[in-house]
Amino acid sequence: MAPTLVVPAFARTKQPEHVVEREDGEILKKRNEELEKELQKAMEREKRMREELQRTWERLRVAEEAEERLCSQLGELEAEAVGQARSYRASMMALMDQLSAAQKLLQGASIAVPVAPTPQVL
Repeated sequence: MAPTLVVPAFARTKQPEHVVEREDGEILKKRNEELEKELQKAMEREKRMREELQRTWERLRVAEEAEERLCSQLGELEAEAVGQARSYRASMMALMDQLSAAQKLLQGASIAVPVAPTPQVL
């Protein structure tokens, strides 16, 4: 018996080359269309992200300007508070000096200064 060669069925029905090229071309065309759609989506997504980044950048700039204004106002308020504290302290020192001078004057005249009674705790 002579050896036989087995050929698969799909290999026996060979398509003409122009049919294979046309199928490959259609596959490539569909793949290109899919890739173009994906590219378009990616470009739209990138555009949205750029717009969102721009809005975020603007909000950051506004927040930084507001922070600077608040710091400036806080500094002015602190300076005003220090000025008021110094003025209050100067007034208190002047009143203490007047009280001390009045007490010395009364002591020099030998007049007893009445002392207010202390409240009793029950």
